[in-house]
Amino acid sequence: MNKTKDEERLVRLKNIVLSMPHKPGTYQYYDKEREPGKNPDPDHIIYVGKAKDLKNRVSSYFHKEVDRFKTKVLVSKIQDISYSVVNSEEDALLIENQLIKQYQPKYNVLLKDGKTYPSICITNEFFPRIFKTRTINKKWGTYFGPYPHVSSMYEILAIIKKLYKPRTCRFPITQEGIAEGRYKPCLEYHIKNCNAPCIGKQSYEEYQENMRQAREILKGNTREVGKRIYELMQKNAELLKFEVAEDLKRKYLVLEDFVAKSEIVSHTITDVDVFSIVDDEDKKNAFINYIHVTNGAINQSFTYEYKRKLDETTEELLNDAIPEIRERFNSKAKEVIVPFELDWKLKDAEFFIPQRGDKKHLLELSEMNAKQYKFDRLKQTEKLNPEQRQTRLMKELQNALKLDKLPYHIECFDNSNISGTDAVAGCIVYKGMKPSRKDYRKYNIKTVTGPDDYASMQEVVRRRYSRMIEEKTPLPDLIITDGGKGQMDVVREVVKGELQLDIPIAGLAKNDRHRTNELLYGWPPQTIGLDVKSELFKVLTQIQDEVHRYAITFHRDKRSKHALHSELDDIKGIGPKAKEALIKEFKSVKKMKEADIQQLTAVLGSSKGKILYDYFHSEE
Repeated sequence: MNKTKDEERLVRLKNIVLSMPHKPGTYQYYDKEREPGKNPDPDHIIYVGKAKDLKNRVSSYFHKEVDRFKTKVLVSKIQDISYSVVNSEEDALLIENQLIKQYQPKYNVLLKDGKTYPSICITNEFFPRIFKTRTINKKWGTYFGPYPHVSSMYEILAIIKKLYKPRTCRFPITQEGIAEGRYKPCLEYHIKNCNAPCIGKQSYEEYQENMRQAREILKGNTREVGKRIYELMQKNAELLKFEVAEDLKRKYLVLEDFVAKSEIVSHTITDVDVFSIVDDEDKKNAFINYIHVTNGAINQSFTYEYKRKLDETTEELLNDAIPEIRERFNSKAKEVIVPFELDWKLKDAEFFIPQRGDKKHLLELSEMNAKQYKFDRLKQTEKLNPEQRQTRLMKELQNALKLDKLPYHIECFDNSNISGTDAVAGCIVYKGMKPSRKDYRKYNIKTVTGPDDYASMQEVVRRRYSRMIEEKTPLPDLIITDGGKGQMDVVREVVKGELQLDIPIAGLAKNDRHRTNELLYGWPPQTIGLDVKSELFKVLTQIQDEVHRYAITFHRDKRSKHALHSELDDIKGIGPKAKEALIKEFKSVKKMKEADIQQLTAVLGSSKGKILYDYFHSEE
């Protein structure tokens, strides 16, 4: 590769890194660039990594100060990058290990054989031991794992120790040694962490049965083990062996508690694939989520983006994606859960559309993952292009209110007064879903006497739009009132009745707790079905909070001026600077009156000092 092409490659890769989010996730490097409109080819993955912060981690590979030779070699081979966002660092760890085991990338040398993660070993001894290890030697025993999530491994070891109390000593215990009495019980027996098979306190058959059940738990078949323990408990209770039954009951309850914490899927679901599909807003792309469930637990979950080329339907996209994804994951599941009927059949599997129960829950979980992936992609795109977010919100509002045009210019009004005194109003302006502060306006209420919010609102609206008509200023696309039906009614009387303007009017109403809870529109006003947790509703609430803040601040400033009025304000010739100097020197008007002319002229000068002295002593 010549120098020019290499520079172009690095620029292209750095542009990909710029679009990455500051979130945990996994990233994959490819030695072949993706074709336009297609996902990267997994056969060309050369490295898989995880990160607490994707953007920071991946960008570190392309810093000039990187001096590790192996890293430089890896970077020189990268032709393309893809990444997946997850909810936590633990999820990133699990997915990274799964991808490494599945694709065995060339540069993940340490991770390909799984030795970087611990495994659990059950030895081949006469009385087997169970312990964690990072060394794999199949001559010693059977290995389960590796476990990328180390805390999960410790939980499994803890439950096995609690249930079966396997020995922890390293003595080469033999049947002959037990018969000859060569061994003595250790501290673990005395603190009830071991049943001492070394001195015959626990039979060989019972110990081996415990090891068999421990192997089933390590394989993930915890439900089968629990079922077996429950049956034995019932049988011993019928035979009046209550002590044995009580011990089995303890084991059963411990195992059930462990299962409830470690599994989120019903034990009746053994081996199924789950697919769901979510379209983007403009129907150009679709997001397909795949979940695989084995032995009651989810072990795979990925979301893929598919681009429509020939306006394919949602059904056609899912038709094409299912066999491709199943082949990619080498899935042999006989049951495939889908959200709707498909017009073709799989060779060795049946489609199933659940209506209720655990399988319905799985489908909903898959749809939630697809929607989250879509949301994350949208956020990443809008972060690079903020105008895209604003356009999306305006379109959402336009669709919700069924407006003829995009509500680019929005105005909102609010009044503020205390028992009718110092009555004011504020008008704020949003353009493109952003505040346009240069267009904000303050109004002193002139024609209304007393606390009449409706009349005050009409005065302000009349003054605002009469002037805009006179000056031929562009009128707003939408008016929002800070209030319910009453405010909308009085604004409508002025805008549509008096001024004959065709401007849509909406209202934001509050509940008993003074919290905004609904958007009103139409005539008569109707509640618009808008999720109060949605991004659009939050923006509308921000508009309402902003106009309230603006009006209250103006009212507070006006009241402050009245409250701070003093006798000095009525003296002609004494300005703000003179007042400030007097207050600093004399602290109060009373002391100013008691001062002689020399003291006043020392602060203000002879001219202003004489004015102030004559004012205070004119009556005398």
